Amino acid sequence: MYSLQKRGKFIVIEGLDGSGKTTQARLIAARLSLSYNAIYTAEPSQGKIGTYIREACLFGENRLLSTVEALLFAADRIEHVESEIKPALAKGRLVLSDRYVYSSLAYQGSEGLSTAWISEINKHALKPDFAVFIDVFPEIVLQRLRRRRSVMENLETQRKVREIYLQYVEKGELSRINGNRSMKEVAEDLAATVLSFLENH
Repeated sequence: MYSLQKRGKFIVIEGLDGSGKTTQARLIAARLSLSYNAIYTAEPSQGKIGTYIREACLFGENRLLSTVEALLFAADRIEHVESEIKPALAKGRLVLSDRYVYSSLAYQGSEGLSTAWISEINKHALKPDFAVFIDVFPEIVLQRLRRRRSVMENLETQRKVREIYLQYVEKGELSRINGNRSMKEVAEDLAATVLSFLENH
């Protein structure tokens, strides 16, 4: 089995809801699980705060204020890092996370919060070694979401979220993958992109 030297690597997979991000993150974690001792994780986490977020905060008419949601996500992220991500990295494992700080920047940022403030409340979060954005057109993800659940997502909101993600692509913090293709094509491109990073770092 391949052993990562010293500390493991922390890779983040980002994308709009309905982009296929979770499927792709699970696929690549499984693909790399043997050769790189990879594990899959996700946000919101399985911890106490993450569980509360999933159960009480994200959907429906009783959503919390955006500022409160952003603070909860930041708190969950610290717990996630300390209880799961750092221990795995200390063992030399490759950690693949389905969502991370960029999700807060994009989603809470799309609701009018300052991305500078969101970055500030996440300043203690571990910086990923590599981060990927699976880019799917908002019109496509909206069609998928409406088939999957009754919540009517707003196209303009999806566009704002994507715009913020693309700003971080332009800054070089996210590597863009064209998600407007078949699942197999996206999976192959994602695998090639992640393997290229691992082989060179």
